[in-house]
Amino acid sequence: MKARVSWVEGMMFTGESGSGHAIVLDGAPENGGRNVGIRPMELMLLGLAGCTAFDVVLILKRGREPVTDCVVDVDAERASADPKVFTTIHLKYRLSGHGLSPEKVERAIQLSKDKYCSASIMLGQVVEITHSWTVDPRHAA
Repeated sequence: MKARVSWVEGMMFTGESGSGHAIVLDGAPENGGRNVGIRPMELMLLGLAGCTAFDVVLILKRGREPVTDCVVDVDAERASADPKVFTTIHLKYRLSGHGLSPEKVERAIQLSKDKYCSASIMLGQVVEITHSWTVDPRHAA
């Protein structure tokens, strides 16, 4: 994989992935940014949530589960002093699907956590990552 980040001005950068997709990164005004783009540490959390959501949906679909929606909310705490690393990360999965099996949802999340999600396995070596989940009761088995 390859990626490139290029400075635009102030604390604004553009990032381009090896697959040709772009994103704007920027800092808070108190750090010289204009607040026109995502912060790098926020992007890390989005990468984590996207990686595990992708896994969970794929595992459920391959298991012929009727998943119709998957939202992953991330709540992270950071150290108060530099380097302001993540100290805890909590992933809350909210899934929907008529007849969706809670046991298969739990299994899909566990497989993502333990086997498939590169981001969570890598980050989990240096920060505590916990998870919880719900299945929309209007669409549960």
